[in-house]
Amino acid sequence: MADSDLMKLYSRRILALTTAIPHQGHLEAPEATAMRRSPQCGSSVAVELATEGGRIARFAQQVRACALGQASAAVLGGAVIGRSRDEILAARDQLRAMLKEAGDPPAPPFEALEALLPARDYPNRHASILLAWDATLEAMDQALAAA
Repeated sequence: MADSDLMKLYSRRILALTTAIPHQGHLEAPEATAMRRSPQCGSSVAVELATEGGRIARFAQQVRACALGQASAAVLGGAVIGRSRDEILAARDQLRAMLKEAGDPPAPPFEALEALLPARDYPNRHASILLAWDATLEAMDQALAAA
């Protein structure tokens, strides 16, 4: 990858998101936990959550990912509280379509994922970008099954 390509991919906007990842850490007594890892790059995201009425009430994440995975986790963390599984799934699917099928960026409150548009040209980075979303969906499935 040329230096100019790296500059395009790792924009100031993406790097700014990586410095402010909400809900980092652990929950006391989480209802569900899930971890996803990208075998391609070694990035990983672990999620802990608790639900109320089928919506995320408490959320924590441990993000050990590249800047793109961190930026994606930051956007998720910024709007995850109060969301249903269906809302998280819809945003994840919109994100995937944006990256793989030249779809539109996700709808509010996840519109900041538009910053990841340059990653569309780097399919080997897509798995890292989706880690936080997939881990959150897995944890939601656990929590909803136990309810």
